[in-house]
Amino acid sequence: AVFENMALKKQIFTELDRIASSDCILATNTSTLNIDEIASVTSRPQKVIGTHFFSPANIMRLLEIVRGAKTEKPVIATALALAKRLKKVGVVVGNCWGFVGNRMMFPYMREAQFLVEEGATPSQVDKVLYDFGMAMGIFAVDDMGGIDIAWRIRQELKHLAKPGIRAPLVADRLYDMGRLGQKTGRGWYRYGDDRKAVADPEVEQLIETTAKEAGIPRREVSNEEILERCLYSLINEGARILEEGYAQRAADIDVIYLTGYGYPGYRGGPMWTADTIGLKKIYQRILEFE
Repeated sequence: AVFENMALKKQIFTELDRIASSDCILATNTSTLNIDEIASVTSRPQKVIGTHFFSPANIMRLLEIVRGAKTEKPVIATALALAKRLKKVGVVVGNCWGFVGNRMMFPYMREAQFLVEEGATPSQVDKVLYDFGMAMGIFAVDDMGGIDIAWRIRQELKHLAKPGIRAPLVADRLYDMGRLGQKTGRGWYRYGDDRKAVADPEVEQLIETTAKEAGIPRREVSNEEILERCLYSLINEGARILEEGYAQRAADIDVIYLTGYGYPGYRGGPMWTADTIGLKKIYQRILEFE
C-alpha cells in the first residue's frame, strides 16, 4: 500500500517476488494502476491480484478484487475468502484503468468541475448531490481524499489523454496553490478545527477568473441540470464498463457504489437508478448534453 506510482510498485513487487515463498499470493492495494504491468516484474503473474481497499479502510466495507490476465481462480477465491474474514464486501472486477469504482468516479468528478466552470458553485453542486442522497458532495469528497491524490493520478494518465478533449482547469490550480483539501485546511472549501466545509470566496473567484481566461461563458445552472449531468455521466461510464466486460453484472456495479462510494441505499445503486429513470430518457439527455 504505497502511493499511485508504477515505478515504485514494480520496485516493491520485484523485491517481494524475490523473498516470498513460491506459493505466496502477492496482492496490491492500488486504485488505478494496471495489475498486469505490476505482475510482469514477478516470476508468478498467476499469483498476483489487486485488493483495492476503500478509505478509510477500517470503516468502508468495499473490497474491489482485481483479476489480472493470468490470475488463477484459486487466487481469486482466496481473495474473496479474505474479504469475508475481514467482514468486507468483495466484488471481483476486471483490470482496466480505475477498475470499476474509480473509473466511474472520474467522469462524475469531471462533469461536476465543468459545471462550476460554467456558473455553478462547489457548494451548490454538493448540496444537489447530498439532497439526492449521496453521503457527501463530490467536492467535499475530493477535499477529504486529497487534491494531490487526484493530481498524481492525472499525471500518470497524461499519456492517455486524447487531443482536443475538454479537461477541467481549476483542480490543477488548487494543487499549485497548495490547497490540498482537509489536510491543509483549504481545498475547494475552507476547514477549521471541526473539519466542516465552509464555502470560500477565494475559490469562487479563482473559478470565475479561470473560466474567463479559458473563454468559458458563465450562466446560471439549474439544480436539475447539475443532478442529471453528474448522475448520467456516472451511469454512462457504468454502461461502458458492463459492455466491455470489466464488471460481470450490473448488480456488481451497484454493490460497489453502495458499499464504497456513499451512494444512497434506497436508490439501489447507479445502474438500478438508471433502470428506474428509463434508459431511453438517459440516452436522450446524454446526447443533448454532448
